[in-house]
Amino acid sequence: MDPAMEDVLDTVGPRLRALRHTRDITLAGLSATTGVSESTLSRLESGQRRATLELLLRLSHVYDVPLDDLVGAPRAGDPRIHLKPIRRFGMTFVPLSRRPGGTQAFKMIIPARPEPLEPTPQTHEGFEWLYVLSGTLRLVVGERDWTVRADNAAEFDTSLPHWLGSADGGAVELLVLFDMQGARAHVHSGRAPRKKS
Repeated sequence: MDPAMEDVLDTVGPRLRALRHTRDITLAGLSATTGVSESTLSRLESGQRRATLELLLRLSHVYDVPLDDLVGAPRAGDPRIHLKPIRRFGMTFVPLSRRPGGTQAFKMIIPARPEPLEPTPQTHEGFEWLYVLSGTLRLVVGERDWTVRADNAAEFDTSLPHWLGSADGGAVELLVLFDMQGARAHVHSGRAPRKKS
């Protein structure tokens, strides 16, 4: 048998005993409720007997817990994205999407600095949409210079010289959608970002 499966099965007995004690149920009471003999339940809890699906389903019903929780089975298909931050240009980019190509999502963190940086615009293919989660972003695109506050969004063609930084030296956190093909990720609202004061 697979060692990982063996480990799961070895924890079933102690898990069942702990659950019964937590619910303050005696072996006799559990036996009366499930129709399973006290000796079978005792051997099951002590690990002297392997649980069958029929036994586990009865216990799952009595304890009112999902079968997977009852046995501590590993979840099939981990839905979590294991984030691996990337540090570039003094900023942190946390990838939120895993598939290659197409639109990519990132959380971007611009650290606080005693003195705000001077813009050093860059260009590359693509189109970017961003949403400021916290802080105040300074966004320079071409000849235009905007301040984008928390809870506001902006989008721009990255083939234009552009730069993102802190407007006031404080930390800024934002969500970024980037598409190398230049697909627009956001519908225009008809409103331009606020001009920097």
